[in-house]
Amino acid sequence: MSHQITVRRASVDDVEGIYEMLKPFAEKDIILQRSRDNIFQHLQEFLVADYDGALAGVVCAHIYGKNLAEVRSLVVDPVCQQHGVGRLLVEGCERWLAGLGVTKIFALTYVTGFFIKQGYRIVSKESLPHKVWTVCVHCARFADCDEVAVEKTVAEGFDQKMNMMPIIEVEER
Repeated sequence: MSHQITVRRASVDDVEGIYEMLKPFAEKDIILQRSRDNIFQHLQEFLVADYDGALAGVVCAHIYGKNLAEVRSLVVDPVCQQHGVGRLLVEGCERWLAGLGVTKIFALTYVTGFFIKQGYRIVSKESLPHKVWTVCVHCARFADCDEVAVEKTVAEGFDQKMNMMPIIEVEER
């Protein structure tokens, strides 16, 4: 039996599903807790994966600047794990971010093997001051963080810029 997996930009209709999907992982301290309000405020950063039409996974891509973005809040419904959903979500982020012109992507993770299989390399957290001094410093685990930083350069793999569709286009006469 074949299955359809689709990775797409999140919409306001996805907020409750994203919240419910993130919640058990946050309760286990695997990811940071996000409120519904926070998800709404950062909705433009989220991609979701649908597996046969049902929400199967979520990821957030936060841009720090031209040369750096983070893959975060990556979770896959346990029922859909081992079906390539997480890999497709990360690949979706990479394509999206590279299309916007971002050259490097990083993640702080407990599953380094997953990211290494996708071409990431382990780096020191100190090489990510944008993250450490804007986000990590506010985390309760800041002084004793056991996540591993991984990084990947994506600009070389995706040399074509994203075709940015105009929001409004007017032809003047």
